[in-house]
Amino acid sequence: MAWTAETVVALVGFGLVVVNLLTIVQYWDDKQRAIAGEKRIPESSLLFLAAIGGSPAALLARRWFRHKTRKEPFSTRLMVIVMVQAGVAIELGVALID
Repeated sequence: MAWTAETVVALVGFGLVVVNLLTIVQYWDDKQRAIAGEKRIPESSLLFLAAIGGSPAALLARRWFRHKTRKEPFSTRLMVIVMVQAGVAIELGVALID
């Protein structure tokens, strides 16, 4: 089976949707655990989800659930992930235009 550009874009897009949905669920779950005083989801797991493409959902979930909005160094690390991903996206966009 030959991979077409459309197939690759569709698979990547589907993967990003799944990762972003999972990220929202994990932030919500961590917030519920925090409220209940239960064992929390490690910050490294939340940052990993952001790093593999869930950063838009991580930013939204922080606002929606008012969760981890002032936590340092978590917030700084998340912003670094977002900035690196934005830079890569811009560079890819420029490369595709040329």
